[in-house]
Parts: sequence; C-alpha cells; structure tokens
Amino acid sequence: MDRRQDKYRLELTNDVQQVPLLNTFVDAICDEAGATPALTMQLNLAIEEAVVNVMNYAYPKGTKGGILLTARLSDDTLTFVISDKGIPFNPTLQKPADTTLSAEERQIGGLGIHLVRQLMDTVSYERRDDMNILTLSKFIK
Repeated sequence: MDRRQDKYRLELTNDVQQVPLLNTFVDAICDEAGATPALTMQLNLAIEEAVVNVMNYAYPKGTKGGILLTARLSDDTLTFVISDKGIPFNPTLQKPADTTLSAEERQIGGLGIHLVRQLMDTVSYERRDDMNILTLSKFIK
C-alpha cells in the first residue's frame, strides 16, 4: 500500500484470492480516519462487493486483468475509486433491486449495487481513457 499526500493506492488482479489484501487496505485507511468498527465493517462490505464484481465480470473469462483502488481521506469524507480496463459497465444505471419481492420472484443480479448504494453516501461512474471508474464516498463525521 502506497501513501502519497493522503492518497492510498492498491493494485490487484481479477483474482478473488486477493480479497484479503483489499480488506487490509480498507482497514488501514479506516483506522487512520478514526472510523468506528461499525463504519469500517460497512466500508469493507461495500468496497469488497464492488471490487469482487469487477474481479468476476469486468474481463472475459480466463483473462487476467488489473484493478486499481485508490482512496482519499479528507476532513469528513473517505473516497474510494475503483478503476479497471475491463468491459464498459456502468453499475449506477442498474435499476434498483426490488427488495419487496421474495427471492424466487426477484431477478438475478442487482443486489450488489443495491447494497453499495445503501452503504455509501455517493456512488458515481464514468468511462474515461478506456477505463471504468467507480467512485464511492462515505461521510465519516
């Protein structure tokens, strides 16, 4: 983990075996920010959900691909940016999951971004320089 001017950086590949590195990264940032254990758990859950989706779906099956996670800590906000050169995909365009339906009635998919939206204060996406860029922010104070 690099730390430069309050900016943290972690490079991963699309291999779910690297999730423990992700959790260590998020824990370290939350610790420095003075986040409560409950907030740290929420952030770990949201960031892990978003990154694992990239690991599983951004690149064609059997293809190795990179994922860059950066984080910034400001006075009252933690911001995580997940970038990849995978297939263009904007998760923010997904319709909200209808959680009033039973599991049998609900369409497959969509619960991950639903969870991320519930746990984070802002979620935004852009496609720039052939990269998917998902930005997740959480107010911490």
